[in-house]
Amino acid sequence: MEESQIIRTEYSELMKKSYIDYAMSVIISRALPDVRDGLKPVQRRTLYDMYELGIRYDRPYRKCARIVGDTMGKYHPHGDSSIYEALVVMAQEFKKGMILVDGHGNFGSIEGDGAAAMRYTEARLAKITQEAYLADLDKDIIDFVPNFDETEKEPAVLPVRIPNLLLNGAEGIAVGMATSIPTHNLGEIVDAVKAYMKNNDITTKQLMKYIKGPDFPTGGIVVNKDDLAEIYETGTGKIKIRGKVDVEEIKGGRKKIVISEIPYTMIGAGIGKFLNDVCNLVETKKTSDIVDISNQSSKEGIRIVIEVKRDADVDNLINMLYKKTRLEDTFGVNMLAVADGRPEVLGLKRIIEHHVDFQFELATRKYKTLLKKEQDKKEIQEGLIKACDVIDLIIEILRGSSSIRDAKECLTTGATEKIKFKSKRSEKMASMLRFTDRQAQAILEMRLYKLIGLEIEALMKEHETTLANIAKYEDILNNYDSMAQVIIDDLDALKKEYAVKRKTKIENAEEAVFEENKVQEQEVVLLMDRFGYAKTVDGSVYERNREAADKENKYILRCMNTGKLCLFTADGKMHQIKVMDLPYGKFRDKGFPIDNVSNFDSTKEEIVYLCDDRELFFSKFLFVTKQGMIKKVAGSEFQVTKRTIAATKLQDEDALVSIRPIRDAQDVVLMTENGFVLRFPAEEVSEKKKGAVGVRGMKLQKNDSVEEVYLFEEGTESKVIFHEKEVTLNRLKRAKRDGTGTRMRK
Repeated sequence: MEESQIIRTEYSELMKKSYIDYAMSVIISRALPDVRDGLKPVQRRTLYDMYELGIRYDRPYRKCARIVGDTMGKYHPHGDSSIYEALVVMAQEFKKGMILVDGHGNFGSIEGDGAAAMRYTEARLAKITQEAYLADLDKDIIDFVPNFDETEKEPAVLPVRIPNLLLNGAEGIAVGMATSIPTHNLGEIVDAVKAYMKNNDITTKQLMKYIKGPDFPTGGIVVNKDDLAEIYETGTGKIKIRGKVDVEEIKGGRKKIVISEIPYTMIGAGIGKFLNDVCNLVETKKTSDIVDISNQSSKEGIRIVIEVKRDADVDNLINMLYKKTRLEDTFGVNMLAVADGRPEVLGLKRIIEHHVDFQFELATRKYKTLLKKEQDKKEIQEGLIKACDVIDLIIEILRGSSSIRDAKECLTTGATEKIKFKSKRSEKMASMLRFTDRQAQAILEMRLYKLIGLEIEALMKEHETTLANIAKYEDILNNYDSMAQVIIDDLDALKKEYAVKRKTKIENAEEAVFEENKVQEQEVVLLMDRFGYAKTVDGSVYERNREAADKENKYILRCMNTGKLCLFTADGKMHQIKVMDLPYGKFRDKGFPIDNVSNFDSTKEEIVYLCDDRELFFSKFLFVTKQGMIKKVAGSEFQVTKRTIAATKLQDEDALVSIRPIRDAQDVVLMTENGFVLRFPAEEVSEKKKGAVGVRGMKLQKNDSVEEVYLFEEGTESKVIFHEKEVTLNRLKRAKRDGTGTRMRK
């Protein structure tokens, strides 16, 4: 039995190597497209699998489940969902500059509806995919590599004849890097490639005479035209896009804003988010000009209608939509792709350069293969033409042979020993034959009807065509201009058949500026029920419904509509909520869950104290925990801009019991679960920072904890109910902080 070998290594080095290997695998083999064909591995494998299955554009659709299963089993050893999602995206015309898959069934919508399950949908290759992405695979123009289990061969790259990286763009998140490339117009890309081929020294700025900018399938308007030159030069930057907005007149002198094109980034759930954002502008009183909003989009296109009041400033409202919603959005560009086996950020010219180099490589391999075939045909044709001239001799050789091998040997080497001839002259002529092996095989396989005069004439014409093709292919292979012209002719043919008009406008637009309606500052009353639903009402509304409000709500607080609410929780956090974010209106309105407008989570957190931010300016707060820790904290400690902060530091398994505004003239009373009570002056409580634990307020017995905290001033009679017993606080014996307290009698 062999002894196992223990390899000693530094653990950090092993982890580093493993992580780098994993990262590179994700970068190269999953997340980033190849600059040559502009496809990620999953896309490349899916398209090739469809080609192999024969699911062509002119044949019937096949179930997506079949395509996904075959791709997963043969080429892509990952989850079926990732393959199906890639297939769906390649069929969605609102995501791709040119769809690569012709989908049949529910492939999702621009509004965010997902595609139907793969067992319901069908697909086949789009015509352009077959003609420009998968053509000539039989001409040895690309390398094939073993699949994951080395039972099949798959293409290392597809022979794509157009710069797909620019046409369809790309999105992908790898490890430590991400790619984001916008879609472009096919006609413009072809013109740019031709311009580069005619002048390799062309600049990015000159290329932009042909490629004006991105061309998104959703249209829209790019509004920072001047920034595009630098983006295309460096491969990174930010493109600002706006939706297309028109203003239409309706009855009664009113107007409506109609959005007919959306920013590319709004595809999917973004439309729903936009509608919610517009509703929030109305609810939070940011605008009072909007009467109604409706989404009237259909298969014909996007149509979002916003009806406005008669005297509304429409231009100002449109600018507000640009500024406050995703009607104007940013598309982050990072043109990262795998070039020469490594990830690289590429500018526009570099992408075109890589594409043209790839086209010359494809053309070279293609025409070498074609030339070899024509040369083989030439060899055979010359043999058959020569055989027709001595056909009687060849027939005599065949009749005098005892086997095909003897006849073939005679034809190729002139060996006559094993063949019976009618005359010495025939034998002498046969000894002079020197056909090649291929020619001899073709002669032996030739049928007698080929000796008809017309057939011989056709053979001569075919030979002339073959010689012409050889001359043509040699010219293409030996002459740069000839090969370049072939590539350009291919591009022109594709442009003629598939180019479409540009959808996205490119312009320089002014920054959207709008005047906000100034909110009139006023005091309102917050009402929040025990379920966390909150709203604000006018003070007079509260006073009229005071009895019902006090009965139905757990928290009632007067606050300014321009201020904030400070919500302290048992786990030591403080959440801030803008009063403006809560609905303001009628007493019987339900309100919003505060979870929706803050980081507070009602399922996990418990409110200990709620106050208006005005209280922070002049108050000190008493913090008391279950384990008896106690401190004073100045309100100014909580005057912060963050929505959520740590309000105090807690020991393990401790929680806040109470937070109260406190004055030094008051006395503190702590009451525990087991009925112990301790009264001491508030001035004995140390003032600490919010990040401190505090000091011990009371020595607790085993398995006891603080349950209630009271504050009162000497000379005032304060009665409370504790454990179903009335307690008069000012009659309790005064002691020192950090005592054990006295036990109340039952």
